[in-house]
Amino acid sequence: MNELPQQLANGLILGAMYGLIAIGYTMVYGIVQLINFAHGEIFMIGGFGALTTYLALPSGTALLLALPLMILGGVAASVLVGVAAERFAYRPLRGAPRLAPLITAIGLSIALQQAIWKWYPNAKKARVFPQFSGDPIHFLGADIQRSELFVVVAAPICMLLLGLFVSKTRTGRGMQATAQDPDTAKLMGINTDRIIVMAFAIGAAFAAVAAVAYGLRTGQVDFRMGFIMGLKAFTAAVLGGIGNIYGAMLGGLVLGVAEALATAYVEHIPGMDQFGGGGWKNVWAFVLLILVLLLRPQGLLGERVADRA
Repeated sequence: MNELPQQLANGLILGAMYGLIAIGYTMVYGIVQLINFAHGEIFMIGGFGALTTYLALPSGTALLLALPLMILGGVAASVLVGVAAERFAYRPLRGAPRLAPLITAIGLSIALQQAIWKWYPNAKKARVFPQFSGDPIHFLGADIQRSELFVVVAAPICMLLLGLFVSKTRTGRGMQATAQDPDTAKLMGINTDRIIVMAFAIGAAFAAVAAVAYGLRTGQVDFRMGFIMGLKAFTAAVLGGIGNIYGAMLGGLVLGVAEALATAYVEHIPGMDQFGGGGWKNVWAFVLLILVLLLRPQGLLGERVADRA
């Protein structure tokens, strides 16, 4: 049990990334009842946008100075793709049966992945992402790498800013109204098309921040990285209660901690030694989802209509 603090730290860091991506799923679903399965690829594009920004800077630029520009570059790339997807792929299908935009989202996901594979230089292999050097920071019995500090700081700041935006600004209240009843929101003078675009843009921006965190933590970005991270983030959104922005982050943290603990300790349970290790971490994540849905189908926080954004 001496490694428990380390595993909890690993799980919280991983879960924060899941939560940041999951917010994009839950915001879009909360307003237009659409599962945007291309969101994982928007996350991936944010990582490549950040890397492109870094490579465009003068050689030798300190990573600490480059990081704000990398975040802006990644956010710009993700938001551009996310808004374009809403305008040209999803908006024409808004009145169509729900299966049509779902299939479109899957097709868009594949198209974006293959576009990066085909046209981004040397993207057929994982591209090296810059990392912070230096000794890890020892905190409460756990070692936290310097590159992991980014998500530790970014995740709570992003959640705080989003919470204030949704609850205090006119656009945020418009999101809440559109989520509750789009037709009535239109009668009240709310531009629902603009609200939907904002939801896609905010979700894409959060995914880009998560992509920067992923690159800093793993030291690489890959054109396939959006698939499994997107699937895990969708699981986190459902786990926390899809449509609830706070539930998305909670679901991500629970999923990350459960995945880390299961990977480390399941193999020590008598008769379960063959089910431990990193090869089973994805299995245990979805086992947790199934259990939660069996016991609480609405997710951990359910769907609080007033907070759906």
